[in-house]
Amino acid sequence: MDEPNPEFAKEILRKVRQIEIRSNRLVSEALAGSYHSAFKGQGIDFEEVREYQPGDEVRSIDWNVTAKMNTPFVKQYREERELTIVLAVDLSASGIFGSVKQSKRERLAELAALLAFSADRNNDKVGLILFTEEIEHYLPPSKGQQHVLRILREILFRKTKGKGTNLRGSLRFLNRVMRRRAVVFLLSDFQIPDNGDDEESAEDILLKELFTTRRRHDLICTRVSDPRENVFPDVGRIVLEDAETGELIEVNTSDSPFRERYKDQNRARNTDFEQRLLRRGIDHFGFSTGKDYVKQLREFFKIRESRRRA
Repeated sequence: MDEPNPEFAKEILRKVRQIEIRSNRLVSEALAGSYHSAFKGQGIDFEEVREYQPGDEVRSIDWNVTAKMNTPFVKQYREERELTIVLAVDLSASGIFGSVKQSKRERLAELAALLAFSADRNNDKVGLILFTEEIEHYLPPSKGQQHVLRILREILFRKTKGKGTNLRGSLRFLNRVMRRRAVVFLLSDFQIPDNGDDEESAEDILLKELFTTRRRHDLICTRVSDPRENVFPDVGRIVLEDAETGELIEVNTSDSPFRERYKDQNRARNTDFEQRLLRRGIDHFGFSTGKDYVKQLREFFKIRESRRRA
């Protein structure tokens, strides 16, 4: 990454510090224990055997030791104490858009920081993959607050070579570099470009890759959206530009039926994609630049925890 000029460096430090303070406060106040409950204990290691006590699970009895000692003994396990978290972050040009206080990219950076600080608080490793239509940057999983702050700086200020999105390519890269199972947050707006193939859509191809990744890792698709992507304001005729392809299109936002069709089609497309993820056992967490996502994230963690306990 090129060295920023002094003024830009100050802006970097200011934004990073703001998000660091907010993230640490949220980890302490709003998400205390939620992260740990949602993800810890995915693996268990055998620790010891001990004598059976009333209330112990019969399934945990070690029959070999029981036979030798002529009294019931049960196996004890301990939860896996260290996880590897990977943040795969979409830096395509569509993330620059934001109709409210923050752009989608800034919102993704804030959520990524919150997840990274939560992992650091629980002594977990955190890795980073930044991508557009190509892999822009990779930070191998590591620990420590300085590593977390570097992750945040990279997401906010990395100068990208590409503008488009290749979600499938990012997943393939992830599966090559991460040999051991990890908790993977795929953070994107999931604006999937059309591949022009009549036989198989780009969405179908992506879903196959997502399912392949799901079998290797604990995958969570994390989708950011902006209110203006779902509902057009009535501002007359406007020209829209696709940030990734440069394509221009003129629309008449004063046409009420057009606005309703757009809203309904967008909602149906997003709902269909989420349902297809669900059918494949892939977790999904969606949030908007226009709302505080902390409550949604906490509820998502609770769902994960209840599923683990079931």
